[in-house]
Amino acid sequence: MAGHSKFKNIQHRKGAQDKKRAKIFTRLIKELSVAARFSTDPASNPRLRSALAAARAANMPKDNIERVLKRAEGGEGDAYEEIRYEGYGPGGIAFIVEAMTDNRNRTASEVRSSFSKFGGSLAETGSVSFMFDKVGQIIYPIETADEEAMFDAALEAGADNVESEDDTHIITTSAEDFNAVRENIEKQFSAPEEAGLIWQPQNSISVEEASASTLLKLFDALDENDDVQNVFANFEISDEIMTKLDG
Repeated sequence: MAGHSKFKNIQHRKGAQDKKRAKIFTRLIKELSVAARFSTDPASNPRLRSALAAARAANMPKDNIERVLKRAEGGEGDAYEEIRYEGYGPGGIAFIVEAMTDNRNRTASEVRSSFSKFGGSLAETGSVSFMFDKVGQIIYPIETADEEAMFDAALEAGADNVESEDDTHIITTSAEDFNAVRENIEKQFSAPEEAGLIWQPQNSISVEEASASTLLKLFDALDENDDVQNVFANFEISDEIMTKLDG
């Protein structure tokens, strides 16, 4: 198994912020709405299966899920458009922003404004994404299994890599195999803490404390936008600097 799960400290920080339950549910409902647009039958719709799994992992009430699916069946689902923005933060750090919106102009204006406010700029689509790989990521708490058991289960399920550090097991798959791997691992360990497709940087840039503070402010401004589903970037911050910033 090869490859590395980079940008972990940012993801964990983001995960801590995302404990804002309402924000999580809003994002999950949008993903369910878009996924169900193609078919409300999970058996024939891998994206919907993945969205349902994420909703259950977040303990979304069953009524909320069923309401979204019924609206989609009746052709009443919200008309969200999926848009990917690419840009650069201070120091040439690359950002990918995934959004779902019912107003493209509003979202573009707000995303552009966030980049400008913190010394960055939007770029053409494709000008940043070539520095990232689209992969599946599945996260389990460390207490789910020991390293060897998790590695063996992930390998058998068809995963590309497992990293077990601190409080998590992070499993990486190809985008194509993501659903199959997640479903196979779930049979053994139940639902993961988090699972989805991510943009994984091919190389990460370590940043100093002064830059880190501004980059995190940009990251947070984008992440807190109601239209934004996910934010990815190719910078890394040492644990020492993260501790100072969070303190």
